[in-house]
Amino acid sequence: MQPTFADFSATPVSVSNAGIRYRDCHEAPSHLVMGADASTELDFEVDGAEQILEATLKVTALVSKLGGSPGHAPVDLLLNGKVLTEGLTVPGGGDLPQDNVFAVPGELLRPGTNTLEIRTGADARSMLWLYRVTLDSVYERGRSERAMAAAAARDTVFTYTTERRLPFTSDWRPGPRLLFHVDRGEQSLPAQLGWRGQNGAESAISFQSNMSDFHGHHRAADGTLAEFRGRVIGRGAFPEGTEGVHVHRFRTEEGWGGGWHDSGELRILVEDGSGPVERVTWRDQRGNSGVAGLSVATGRSGAGDAPDVTAGATVVDVSDEFEEVGEVATNLLRDSRAKWLAGSCEATVDFAFGRPLALTGYTLTTANDFPDRDPRDWTLLGSQDGIRWTELDSRAGESFTGRFESRRFRIGAAPVAYSRYRLDITGNGGAGETQLSGVRFAGVASDHFSGYYQRHDEGPIGYRGTALATPDDAAERERTARLAVELEQAARSLAEAARSIGRLADSVRDR
Repeated sequence: MQPTFADFSATPVSVSNAGIRYRDCHEAPSHLVMGADASTELDFEVDGAEQILEATLKVTALVSKLGGSPGHAPVDLLLNGKVLTEGLTVPGGGDLPQDNVFAVPGELLRPGTNTLEIRTGADARSMLWLYRVTLDSVYERGRSERAMAAAAARDTVFTYTTERRLPFTSDWRPGPRLLFHVDRGEQSLPAQLGWRGQNGAESAISFQSNMSDFHGHHRAADGTLAEFRGRVIGRGAFPEGTEGVHVHRFRTEEGWGGGWHDSGELRILVEDGSGPVERVTWRDQRGNSGVAGLSVATGRSGAGDAPDVTAGATVVDVSDEFEEVGEVATNLLRDSRAKWLAGSCEATVDFAFGRPLALTGYTLTTANDFPDRDPRDWTLLGSQDGIRWTELDSRAGESFTGRFESRRFRIGAAPVAYSRYRLDITGNGGAGETQLSGVRFAGVASDHFSGYYQRHDEGPIGYRGTALATPDDAAERERTARLAVELEQAARSLAEAARSIGRLADSVRDR
């Protein structure tokens, strides 16, 4: 039997293997409202080749209150016109919906279309709030609930209206909108969320299982404590609803077994009107929890404005160097005129930083002699692990006009943070050796985080991440690279045209 459910807590209603018909009902933001003598019918399919001895039906509902006392809205359940239960009194008076579970005899199911009817009594004095309905073969209990949770977890961008009130007071006052998105790709919605802003304000909240509303507390930057609540007004699949705001996207690693291991992407967004956040904590509905302390880079300026970060670099690998006379790659990072000399027209040097940096530019300085050893063609690449490399900047036909000349080269407009960089020289001025006396780097520290992650019923493990390139970043770099190539080609064409004009002018004078 296919997963069969109707989730009335979702907007729009989420269904699987079911069609829905209403009578005297209306949809609320988090449930279906059924008054007296109302009905909801679910049509679902059963495979004719499948023999179901028994099915499990779960109806999640709540009866609204009558003032300060429990309400009254008896329910009848019918399957294909046969009564499953009659006059069922769903508990009322509380705030949490109740799960009502029933065994369905297999002989009531038939191949093809079946109809489940949920009908309220004519004597109901309050409303029945219907949240969810699931139906499974008894041998596959929980299958539809898992499918329903997976469907709900695809919508991970939430927007809430909020209210706050001071302790021991009764007046709720409107607060700023809350927009959040925390997703590790595990298809599980949050049960709790906490965050601290860079201004010192902090909040901690807990959600209804259907994410319809939350309750918690808020402490303002000045220390004022308030009760905090909210109601959902929008939800969607990422990136819906995140236009114009910055979503932190991290490539993450988990620390266990004495090492660090890739663990996919983490996306974090919390916007509550009080500015950037510096810490986010969460627990999902499966019982997994995590903490991320954020270090957010400020400013992503061009190569001319970004600070010099060369002091954080070390040489970790080099294709060749002349150790006998001290002309080694580490000289490239020193403030001196000592040089690096490689015995080939092609050479590479790998640099590492203690923490990921987003380079915006770099500078190469020629050595003391032999201009034909100067690099002309090269590529700068970045890597997180020293194995997989990404091209960041590529140059061809470059030239230097003097000894100890420094030329600065700018990287694309959307730099991405890497912990290792490689200068790969593929051609020089024609000599059999390649040399440089200096390499400098300009850039900014990347967004990154450090924290822990704890799976349900397991111990905590290390958890860390560095900023991840977004599709927009990649597209921008590609556009920038194409523009650079086009500008270079245009410059060469103009230079060739100028030379042609010069030759023509010389020819005219000679005549």
